[in-house]
Amino acid sequence: MELLQTVLTCALTRWSPGLGDNHPVGWLTVLVYLAAGIASACAARACPSEGNEALERRFWWITAAILLFLAVNKQLDLQSLLTMVARCHASLAGWYGERRGIQRAFIWLVVGGGIACLGLLALHLRPILGRIWLALAGLTFVCGFVLIRAASFHHMDGLIGSVALGVKVNWLLELPGPLLVLAIAWQRRRPAGPT
Repeated sequence: MELLQTVLTCALTRWSPGLGDNHPVGWLTVLVYLAAGIASACAARACPSEGNEALERRFWWITAAILLFLAVNKQLDLQSLLTMVARCHASLAGWYGERRGIQRAFIWLVVGGGIACLGLLALHLRPILGRIWLALAGLTFVCGFVLIRAASFHHMDGLIGSVALGVKVNWLLELPGPLLVLAIAWQRRRPAGPT
C-alpha cells in the first residue's frame, strides 16, 4: 500500500491535466470522436429492443460510450497519467532498466488480446455482424491504437510523431477508426423500413 501511495505521489507530481493536443487537427479528431459517439447513440436509439436488434442496440450504446470517453480523453490525455504511473512504479520498484522488454510484451499482448477480443466479439455478434463488422473493425483499430500509444514505446512515439504528406502520422493512424464507425453508425441511425 505504501508503494502504491508513493507511485501515485510520484506520478501526480510529474503529470498535470491539460490540453493533450491543442492543434486544429487535434480538435478535429475530438469532433470526429464526438460525431461518431453521437451517431452511435442515434443508431442505438433506432434499434428495436428485441431479438437480434437488441444485440445491435447494445453494441451501439457501448460504442457510443467508448467514443465519447475517447473524445474527452483526447484533450485530457489520461493515458499520459497511466504512463507516468508505470514509469514511477518501474523506477521505484527497480525494473526501469528492463522497461523496453516489458513495453514490447505489452504491445504484443495488446495485439494478441485485440485479435482474440475481435474474434470473440465476432462470434458473439455473429447474428448482426453483416451490419456492423466495419464499425467493429474501426472500434478495434482505434482502441488498439490508444492502448499501444499508452505504452509510450519510444519507437512508436517516434513513428506517430513523424510527418507524412505534411500531416502527423498520429492523426493518420487515429482518425480512420472513428471515421469508419461514424460512417456505419450514420447509415444505421434510422430504423430499417419494411422489407
